[in-house]
Amino acid sequence: MVNKQTTSEDSILLAAKTIFSVKGKDGASMQEIADEAGINKALLHYYFRNKDLLFEKVFFTELQKFSPILKNKIASDMGLFEKIESICETYIQMAIDNPFVPVFVISEINKQPELFIHKMFADDLPDFPKFSKQIEREVELGHIKAIQPQHLVMNILSMCVFPFLMKPMFLYGMKISKEQYHELMLQRMQEVPKFIIDSIKK
Repeated sequence: MVNKQTTSEDSILLAAKTIFSVKGKDGASMQEIADEAGINKALLHYYFRNKDLLFEKVFFTELQKFSPILKNKIASDMGLFEKIESICETYIQMAIDNPFVPVFVISEINKQPELFIHKMFADDLPDFPKFSKQIEREVELGHIKAIQPQHLVMNILSMCVFPFLMKPMFLYGMKISKEQYHELMLQRMQEVPKFIIDSIKK
């Protein structure tokens, strides 16, 4: 038997994700989300008292789909270059599909970092120590140039996230359309790992 409450909440979350992806949290209204979900605003407020609670639910629902994938890739036994390619592709695709996520992460993680990280990873953090040891081993074997693992991890994450955080500046400063920007982000799934790998390999 279909649970009507679950079905209604799922349809609201899908509608909210659609509106938030286009307008962001600040630009979206509860009425627009209700219209997208095909329900009245009173019913929307029955499930979610306000926009902040709804946005947080959408955000963590999407992030909790992404987090296990990222953790599995970081902890995997794939080669370093393949792992860099896979992490970059996964993160950039997530940000393309959920453009509100990177901005919200930066906003919220500085408010209550421990609580935010707990919600994001449920105290099961990515195995960055294993990734660091893999990088150190590749340096020792002479496969890559000497680099601190922390710097390499920060380089990967920075190159993946920065264009999404600064999207308005790129659209305005580069005089490009949203369609052109989207195409550039798709290209970055190949360009970013290539740039990083070329910078460290011997």
